[in-house]
Amino acid sequence: MSKPAAVASPLAELRRWMANRHLDALYLSSPVSIAYLTGLFANPHERLMGLAIRGERATLIVPALERQKAAERAQHAEVESWRDGEDPYALVAEALGGAVEIGVEKEHLSLHAAEVITTRTGASELVDVGGEIRRLRLTKNDDEVEKLARAAAITDAAGEQVLARLRAGQSEVDAAFMIGSVIGELGGALAFPSLVQSGPNSALPHLEPSNRKLARGDFVLLDFGAAFAGYKADMTRVAVVGEPNPKQREIHKVVLEAHDAAIAAVRPGVTTGDVDAAARRVIDAAGYGENFFHRIGHGLGLEDHEDPSMDPGSRTALEPGMVFTVEPGIYIPGFGGVRIEDDVVVTEGGCRVLTQADRSLRVV
Repeated sequence: MSKPAAVASPLAELRRWMANRHLDALYLSSPVSIAYLTGLFANPHERLMGLAIRGERATLIVPALERQKAAERAQHAEVESWRDGEDPYALVAEALGGAVEIGVEKEHLSLHAAEVITTRTGASELVDVGGEIRRLRLTKNDDEVEKLARAAAITDAAGEQVLARLRAGQSEVDAAFMIGSVIGELGGALAFPSLVQSGPNSALPHLEPSNRKLARGDFVLLDFGAAFAGYKADMTRVAVVGEPNPKQREIHKVVLEAHDAAIAAVRPGVTTGDVDAAARRVIDAAGYGENFFHRIGHGLGLEDHEDPSMDPGSRTALEPGMVFTVEPGIYIPGFGGVRIEDDVVVTEGGCRVLTQADRSLRVV
């Protein structure tokens, strides 16, 4: 299974790493990192929100708009807030003062914020700790896996309801709104903006829903997910309006075989590239290699796209607790496309598939 439930909190693990690195302090500004370490999910928009860690003290600095929520939900940190018109960096400097080296997430911290922090604190160096945060998040503990499983169950149920309600004449936008509504009724939140692509649009993997009407003979590709307690699922299923033609059945069959081959390859020690290769061999052998032009999948957790990245040739070794999508696809311009996507967690003996909705080519 995944990491034991009794492991130290992520913040305790991070402090241990800081001690080994002899790092004085950390200042983390990514809302996702703050959520991971404290349990507070908040979007500060343009306002400053940060987590300052110095020794045994962790200070969560939030806009006044978020103070009550932070006081009720944040764990392992003291909460300080600032009002519009006040200087939030005064709180940052107070929490970090005296640190010589400060760890920051360079991918997220703006140059302006970095300059203000070094000026206010007198720190001589900002050290990137983004890689360590990503390493901690890479494997999920049992509690995280359970939240992902709940998100997947809501996604499964929503998919069944939406596919049962799809009709010719509905627009892609209509179907996307329906997905969001059903997920809400089932107790979830949208993990990301839903994709609904019909007919030739289904050959364009990231095309946003349009006003195109579903028509007889169309592929209808649905890519969506529910979030539960901040953790996100991601699933893709495909239907046809009316009876599928032989080519539609063939493409779906090949993609499903590639999907199953990739999942069969998942176990500890196998590389991310090996999983991609297992699916790619099936699609190549069927003559559609040029029509599968993206990686086999991506990590899932507090973000709908995170580590590990399942690129062709990638060498990350799978470990128990890693969670990612498996989503091979075949896309034929002007004709349409098929992608079948599920969420898996690596276990000691192989993997557990979290999303379980029917993978057959549905008729609507």
